[in-house]
Amino acid sequence: MKVVMKTLISLLSLAGALVALSAQAQTVEPEVAPAQAKMGKVVVAQSELNGIGVEKGVMRRDPSDIIKIGDLYYVWYSKGLLAHGYDATVWYATSLDGKNWDEKGMALAKGAAGTWEAGSVFTPNILVAENRYWLFYTATSKQHAKKGFNPDSKIGIAVSDSPNGPWERLDSNPALKNSDNEADFDSHLVDDACLIVRDGKYWFYYKGRQQGKSPAETKMGLAVADHPQGPYVRHPENPVIPGNHEVLVWPQGTGVAAMIGKTGPAEITNSILYAADGIHFSKTHDVKKGPVGGGAYRPEAFTDSGTGQIPTWGVGIRNGGKKRLPCIHRFDVKDQ
Repeated sequence: MKVVMKTLISLLSLAGALVALSAQAQTVEPEVAPAQAKMGKVVVAQSELNGIGVEKGVMRRDPSDIIKIGDLYYVWYSKGLLAHGYDATVWYATSLDGKNWDEKGMALAKGAAGTWEAGSVFTPNILVAENRYWLFYTATSKQHAKKGFNPDSKIGIAVSDSPNGPWERLDSNPALKNSDNEADFDSHLVDDACLIVRDGKYWFYYKGRQQGKSPAETKMGLAVADHPQGPYVRHPENPVIPGNHEVLVWPQGTGVAAMIGKTGPAEITNSILYAADGIHFSKTHDVKKGPVGGGAYRPEAFTDSGTGQIPTWGVGIRNGGKKRLPCIHRFDVKDQ
């Protein structure tokens, strides 16, 4: 009898284990977004450009993201005579291949004397929406001075029916200014707009710096609007990324990804971050030799399609030295 009971208990235990294993095998794992599947690596190669590259005595920097209209790629950028760009105006160029560029001319001049944009206009970016072109740009009110210069940058918008202009500044400018609350991360200045369309709304990522903080303590924020002209409302969870001096953001699948440069906490520098909700970012890729002040070709940026991928190419800043000023060069993603 004892043998029979032991055998019966063993069989019942085995049956229970098999049921548990069967249930476990049928458990469906939560869906993981492609960008979150595993830690990846992106290697970026830099190369020279024709037309907007090195030119003696001329500074070109802060390129926008790139759009394609018909057969032509378009890019906007800061152009001036000073390396840091605080004397700049906004110019643009077109290309058939992304390597050979034809500089077309100035897109946006400085504002009138005494206005918030009288000192310089720079760091442009582009949004295509409602069959129009919306040129976002940073501006300062003061002329640059070698001593005591403290930029007071804000972000404005100009609109056109053509990527070639002419551009009309919005009466509601600036579209985003520094926070009035000194405790906020962007109470000193805001800069460097980067736009995507998400869930039928316009998501405007930007960088900001707090009063009394250094450029190394720059962080990234988000403002959202129902219309391309705004009004843009800051997200209550700002800053959404605790670092980064450049703003390069794109739709990644149904989420949002951002490429982070050398500024910020060590755990996020030289990386790609991903957020399923566009707000709560975590690291998904290491980046080697990433672009400085990069602007990417992002074909899904304004489609709200949920099919965006890591950009394969773009343009960025090639910093100058004692003998030359910054210029624009190309970057290509070689491995990911």
